[in-house]
Amino acid sequence: MVTTDHDHPLPDEAAAVLPGDGREVARMPGHWMLGRLGKRVLRPGGLELTRWMLDALAVGPDDKVVELAAGLGATARLTLARAPAAYTAVDRDPAAVARLRTLTSPGPTEIRVVRADAANSGLPAGCATVVYGEAMLSMRPEPAKRRVVGEARRLLAESCGRYAIHELCLVPDDIDPALAEEITADLGGAMHVGARPLTATGWSELLTDAGFTVTGLRTAPMALLEPRRLVADEGLTRALAIAGRVVRDAAARRRVRHMRSTFHRHRDHLCAISLLAAPTAAATQQGAPA
Repeated sequence: MVTTDHDHPLPDEAAAVLPGDGREVARMPGHWMLGRLGKRVLRPGGLELTRWMLDALAVGPDDKVVELAAGLGATARLTLARAPAAYTAVDRDPAAVARLRTLTSPGPTEIRVVRADAANSGLPAGCATVVYGEAMLSMRPEPAKRRVVGEARRLLAESCGRYAIHELCLVPDDIDPALAEEITADLGGAMHVGARPLTATGWSELLTDAGFTVTGLRTAPMALLEPRRLVADEGLTRALAIAGRVVRDAAARRRVRHMRSTFHRHRDHLCAISLLAAPTAAATQQGAPA
């Protein structure tokens, strides 16, 4: 059963509405534009890095999971297939919330959907054993990043909590600050969001400053719009359907070309990263390096 923070049920057709609907394609945030074209996996490292993240989190039947900025629910379905005791999706977009309300579980998982910002979920402290978020911190300025990570720390149970992120990453660690600024500006122009990725060290420091110990890290190529990744993430049939929509929609075609050329131009300095962390006290108790 799915519960929601809305006082009144949404109409059934609302589940078909996508975030960004009603905006011009030329002005729509890039991730929602891709969603409109039928893309369901909107994570920089694709399904492969998402699956690594979930494996590292070791979600099991005793876990209470919170996903921050759950989006279209692609990762939620992978999580629910692991049959945790409870799963809560948090997202501030009403269209995303409407879609998340259609989630079902193959097991007895209690599913809840909360319309709220990832930095202020309204959920009780210590309510989760697992918290994760993907492709969301990269789009927030530094103070907002810290608020979201602090919220994740607040939500986690002290003794057994695990936290994971899956984000864009700048490489190498000693990248020229001017180049980093150029990449940030180019990403913002292509995606129409304020993309602000960090280096691997920067992401690790963000977590440790919030009271976490990093216990795992993996990177993957940033190949969101490459044909091979598209097929791997979406399947051949959906990938062909997405390609067909791009061909027929001139405005979307221009946006996709711009985004892909931006990713390609900066391919030597962009990757995807996932980090696994635990509250520092819990990690120390488990023998992880403090």
